[in-house]
Amino acid sequence: MLKTSSLNTVEARMKDKSSSVHAPSSKQSVYGFFKRYAEGIAALASGVLIAIAWGIGHFTEAGSVIIYLLAFVIGGFVKGREGLHTLINERDLDVNLLMIVAAVGAASIGYWTEGAVLIFIFSLSGALESYTTERSKRDISSLMDLKPETAIRYYNGTETEISIEQLEIGDIVLVKPGERIPADGVVREGASSINQSSITGESIPVDKAAGDDVYAGTLNGQGALFIEVTKRSESTLFAKIIRLVQEAQSEKPVSQMFIERFERIYARSIIVITILLIVAPPFLLGRTWNETLYKAMVFLVVASPCALVASIMPAMLSAISNSARKGVLFKGGAHLENLARIKVVAFDKTGTLTNGQPIVTDLIPLDGYSEKDMLQAAASIESLSEHPLAKAIVQEAKERGIRLDWPSELQSLSGWGVQAEWRGDTWRIGKPIMLEHELLTEELESVIDRLEEQGKTVTIIHNTRAVVGVIALQDSIREQAKQAIAEIKRLGIEVAMLTGDQKKTAHKIAREAGIDLVFAELLPEDKVTLIRELKQTYGHIAMVGDGINDAPALATSTVGIAMGGAGSDAALETADLVLMNDDIESIAAAIALGKRTRTIIKQNMLFAAAVIACLITANFMTGIALPLGVVGHEGSTILVILNGLRLLR
Repeated sequence: MLKTSSLNTVEARMKDKSSSVHAPSSKQSVYGFFKRYAEGIAALASGVLIAIAWGIGHFTEAGSVIIYLLAFVIGGFVKGREGLHTLINERDLDVNLLMIVAAVGAASIGYWTEGAVLIFIFSLSGALESYTTERSKRDISSLMDLKPETAIRYYNGTETEISIEQLEIGDIVLVKPGERIPADGVVREGASSINQSSITGESIPVDKAAGDDVYAGTLNGQGALFIEVTKRSESTLFAKIIRLVQEAQSEKPVSQMFIERFERIYARSIIVITILLIVAPPFLLGRTWNETLYKAMVFLVVASPCALVASIMPAMLSAISNSARKGVLFKGGAHLENLARIKVVAFDKTGTLTNGQPIVTDLIPLDGYSEKDMLQAAASIESLSEHPLAKAIVQEAKERGIRLDWPSELQSLSGWGVQAEWRGDTWRIGKPIMLEHELLTEELESVIDRLEEQGKTVTIIHNTRAVVGVIALQDSIREQAKQAIAEIKRLGIEVAMLTGDQKKTAHKIAREAGIDLVFAELLPEDKVTLIRELKQTYGHIAMVGDGINDAPALATSTVGIAMGGAGSDAALETADLVLMNDDIESIAAAIALGKRTRTIIKQNMLFAAAVIACLITANFMTGIALPLGVVGHEGSTILVILNGLRLLR
């Protein structure tokens, strides 16, 4: 136990101490700026050099060529290195190498300005694409910045500053006002408001007191807290979030992988056609080498798939980054793509549509048992269970001051209830459906029907001799459930509810929430079967659950959506999409974001393909100037990237 006066002592000491924050030096800031925007700065520098070279060209050709060469090197270094890396290590061609070859080819026949402008616009579009990735990574960097490096361990009245990696489960840490919480844990002493926006995306601080869970990376308010560590630094919810978003950014969607495969084949084809355009016309049509080389360079520029390649990932990264800032974590672009195709959203009931905190409403003892004895038996047996109904029964017994004795040989009857040995007898607690027929009397059946008509969940307690009582519990629907379901329906998507609860209770909750498709009294394996049937009937299905009992159904669905507010490992590991603030209203927004992303990608691809087709046709039909080809092709690349960047908003 902590001393009662420890908080007062800490707060008094804090009034006498002040901490200093060392701002980074101006030298470090300048270096950081140039490192972050190096590609963009190189592109702009090459543009400035081109302008200088063009001006000097009126006076000295040799001087302008030297400056053009400098513009080539500065603007084309990054993309040229990427192209050579693909050529040497993967023995393949990509769009970067095509552009460098086109620029060098233009310069080789005297078109220095056109080649340099191609390098400039190509490097500028590359810088924009890098900006998208960097912006997405900055969201992770800003999260990483929230990770505390040290913690104050409190032991026997002594405070010791240690690195968070040294913290062990069970340690007590002191978190002063304004500091970040160093590890996941439980408040043991003190009270404060905690800003959990880094975890849940919600901006309003949450009040915390003794017994409440807190998470690493969240910001303490005005009170000092003594927190017992429950997870090591690498296992904290904060660390998992960072890992998940990093994986999401690196995982490529199916459409992007297709485009990359297409790019490799397309690039080889373009090189072959370009060589034919250089070699064939002088022999077959009697054209000059300069004329055919120029036309071939124009073709190489306008036919390159830069805009097509840039159509997908900037948009995907922007959307993933946008949703992560709001506490909605996608595990990859593929899931964002799939979410746009969803036809049905299936919800688990308890803890998803409802608050997951049922309360005991009725205690009906039978077979000569008193209310106290019946509740003692039920609560003692359920004391080892983590099910929400079990917790509610245990809480009711504790509030009545009833002493509990742990059972032995507790066994979970999946989807039905529990069985245990208690005080020399075998007991079962669970759904009425598990009762043997001879135990289900008319009186008991009447009681069950009456309670279920009221929308309550009925639990039966019986031993080897008789049914000893009935406990009714009721859960309340989430405040935002009706609005969330209405918003999903407005998108033209069906909503279903899958629950293991009794039919009458399920239908009452469904009516209140506005759900038409209701499936009740389901075992975990039944949910999996039902998800498969819904997929056959409707197509793509999203399943929303708590990530523990619903893990098989989450894995079977097209997109598994988990409630991650409680930070359960199963929620983070099984689902494709995690709602960190448990806000089911975010589901409609996430689906809308998926649809918007798909629309923007389609716009980008159609626009890019149309521009390439028009430029190639114009080049063969009438011939176009290399500068126009450069502006048309690279301009389209910049436009598709900017279109994708709209999703950052």
